[in-house]
Amino acid sequence: MRRTGVIAAAMASAGARMRSWRPRLSMPLMAVSAALLACPFVSPAVAAEPKQVVLLHSFGRDFKPWSDYARTIRQELERQSPWPVDITEHALVSARFSDENPEPVFVDYLWALFARRPPDLIVSIGAPAAAFVQRNRERLFTTTPMVFTAVEQRRVQLSWLTANDAAVPVWINYRAALENILQVLPDTKNITVVVGTSPIEKFWKEAIGKEAEPLAGRVALSWTDHLSFEELLKQAAALPPNSAIFWELMIVDAAGVVHEGSTPLKRLHATANAPIFSYDESFFGNGLVGGPLLLVTDTSRQTAAIAVRILGGEKAGNIRMPPVEFAKPMFDWREMQRWGISESRLPPGSQVLFRELTVWERYRIQISTVIGLLLIQGALITWLIYEHWRRQSAEARSMQQMAELARMNRLATAGQLSAALAHEIRQPLAAIASSGSAGLNWLNHEEPDLEEVRVNLQTVIKQSHRADDVIKGVRAMFSRGSTVRTQINLNELIEQVLMLMERSIATKNVALDTRLANDPPPLVMADPVQLQQVLLNLVLNAVEAMAASDHWARMLQIETRIGQTGTVIVTVSDTGPGFDPKVVANLFSPFVTTKPQGMGMGLSICKSIIEQHGGQLTAVSIEPRGALLTIVLPAAGADQA
Repeated sequence: MRRTGVIAAAMASAGARMRSWRPRLSMPLMAVSAALLACPFVSPAVAAEPKQVVLLHSFGRDFKPWSDYARTIRQELERQSPWPVDITEHALVSARFSDENPEPVFVDYLWALFARRPPDLIVSIGAPAAAFVQRNRERLFTTTPMVFTAVEQRRVQLSWLTANDAAVPVWINYRAALENILQVLPDTKNITVVVGTSPIEKFWKEAIGKEAEPLAGRVALSWTDHLSFEELLKQAAALPPNSAIFWELMIVDAAGVVHEGSTPLKRLHATANAPIFSYDESFFGNGLVGGPLLLVTDTSRQTAAIAVRILGGEKAGNIRMPPVEFAKPMFDWREMQRWGISESRLPPGSQVLFRELTVWERYRIQISTVIGLLLIQGALITWLIYEHWRRQSAEARSMQQMAELARMNRLATAGQLSAALAHEIRQPLAAIASSGSAGLNWLNHEEPDLEEVRVNLQTVIKQSHRADDVIKGVRAMFSRGSTVRTQINLNELIEQVLMLMERSIATKNVALDTRLANDPPPLVMADPVQLQQVLLNLVLNAVEAMAASDHWARMLQIETRIGQTGTVIVTVSDTGPGFDPKVVANLFSPFVTTKPQGMGMGLSICKSIIEQHGGQLTAVSIEPRGALLTIVLPAAGADQA
């Protein structure tokens, strides 16, 4: 019942495919005649009815190698035929099994399908399809010409051929295929032949055994028809050394499971620990090492040529073709590398495919281009080195100014960090006291623990060194005398800061907008280094804030103007993320920061410097995005007034 259902499903599918290939538009005969009379110049080739060709599969449309033969025959028919060709395909599913009871149902289906109009030609693919046609010739296809193709000459029933039959047989030289294995791998002792349990596979198991008899002293053959495919995979993964696998067919395994396409061979290739050989080109490229192969195109091209001759009126029985034999050996370079097969062992005239090109062969143009670019780059580098040499003196002066600013930053930071430094010194002092007390306690025991005493003394020494390091760091920050205030033009001071920050502003794609008042110029009495440090800190903070923003235009604006009460005002605004409302109130407090790696001392130091100069520093957020910092300083001469 299961197989009958498969046959019925296959017949329904085949019928649906045939109907889908028939022309969807039809016209009554009188309408066609009227159209032809009205259009006397219509080409006869266009008006001709398509030739009906039936492709009869032995097992199904997706069984290799026959599926490749069918596909190539269709392509060749469409290419070689001078007439339109309507191709339908049907599958003899019962050929997979020894039980042929479902075959009469399939015969009835084909008889009903072609009773009104027999096809112009039937092409049977594979031996089971050819045998089916010959068995049912009298009932189904009495006068229809047929071409038997992709069938081994030993499977062609020559006595059954009629005047309407032509054959394109092939010759599988199993002995040559097995000797090819022994030539490329001379140490081979065992060959596992992959075959299943369908009738055709049983036939070829016997044929291979007979042809391999002369090789009995050189190699031993084993078979897989008693294994399920899963058991076959396990056996292939544990083959002994000096083994090889010969792929014949795997249509139905011992468990009754049907295998289609190239999936079985790919699974075997993924697990086998021995090289795989075969004789059929349709499997080449999917894990076969190679050797003499039957080319699908050779058989398909000859089949299509004979079909066109028969469709053109030539008698099929008058056409006789010699068997298609093995072509020149072909080998897969990838498999040769995998199994260590030297090209010197290949038969003369062998063709090696899938060879990987060398880096130069694959990227010749790209490599040449890169070399040319490197030469151009070398010339540009030479020119840039020359330019760099010219700018060394200017950069040296800039570095000197930056060093002075850094020293001033350390001086200002020292005042703000005094509390923190006291805390840092208190910690090692507390540790020294604690460790000393612990050491004395250990000495006061009845049995002093000298090891614990030693550990505590080491801690005392270590913490004393730490305190000394903290003190040295504080002394290093104060190495200059007191500063002197002079009259400063804020515009010039801002331009100096922007010159120092020019590279950083440019690399972070920040647009600069300066609005500096010149009438009158903004003059203040201040320490130029300290005030420059404040401006540099504010500009640097603004640039770094905008660098973290990728979705807004980056604009830095600096403005100077004269206040109404004898003051000078400097504003620095940016389009960064602004200030978090939670920290705005404490923004100028020590150790408060909005930067992930910040210490929270920069703005605190800046505010301290400005207040020491009698001014004010404030900060607000700008809607919808940005920050504004404002410096208000007494104008030069305002304090005297």
